Amino acid sequence: MSSIITGEAVILELRPASFAARSLGAMIDAVVLVLLLIGSALLLWAGLADLDSAAASALLLAGAVFVLVILPIGVETLTRGKSLGKLIMGLRIVRDDGGSIRFRQALIRGLLGVFELYMMLGSVAFLVSLFNERSKRLGDMLAGTYAMRERMPAAPAFKPRPPAHLQSWARLADIGPLPASLARRISAFINQYAKMTPASRRQLAADLATEAAAFVSPPPPPGTTADAYLVALTSERYERELRRMMTGLKYSEELARRLHTLPFEQND
Repeated sequence: MSSIITGEAVILELRPASFAARSLGAMIDAVVLVLLLIGSALLLWAGLADLDSAAASALLLAGAVFVLVILPIGVETLTRGKSLGKLIMGLRIVRDDGGSIRFRQALIRGLLGVFELYMMLGSVAFLVSLFNERSKRLGDMLAGTYAMRERMPAAPAFKPRPPAHLQSWARLADIGPLPASLARRISAFINQYAKMTPASRRQLAADLATEAAAFVSPPPPPGTTADAYLVALTSERYERELRRMMTGLKYSEELARRLHTLPFEQND
């Protein structure tokens, strides 16, 4: 598991690709490129029958350089770190800081890839990535990149639960309408609670609780922490909004039923 701390002190968890997944993706790319190389070589050889051997060899070499070097570099640059094999395996090449790669990183990876994957038949890439925690090959080490798992299972919906000692207070509290921006920031804080550093979590919780206190009366029991206060406040607002919506839905259904059962008179 790789983690990056953003400017907002949120810890982003980026999952590096496993050795097996990355190897399979590289094999798919290699097979596709070799097939393209063979196909282009046959086409060039058929079309260059009238040329002398030196010119034909030069054009064949240029075609090999295009297929094995220029094409992979161009594809990774334009797709920001993807290829056919990585797309199938749900992988993407990213920088060590989690950002998208650029032409410089793709160029380094592509040039060293010829040596690692084709000239050495993949043995160098295999040995280097086998003993690296992020399954990096030599080109990744020099370029400052690694393969990240892009397809991840969806996280379950989060529903905050207020602490038991605050439930009675939350049910009786007078909660005014929070500003939309403040409510969004509180919800984002609760969703990212477990991913934040402790110091930033305490500071942000205290700031949000101070802002929210202007719309809530009475204050929570003495000794209540700011994060517990925000969770209880958010949970109670959710429950009240849900009850209000369900009440409105039941009223609409009852009104519709009564309107459809009124005794209408039909005039000829």
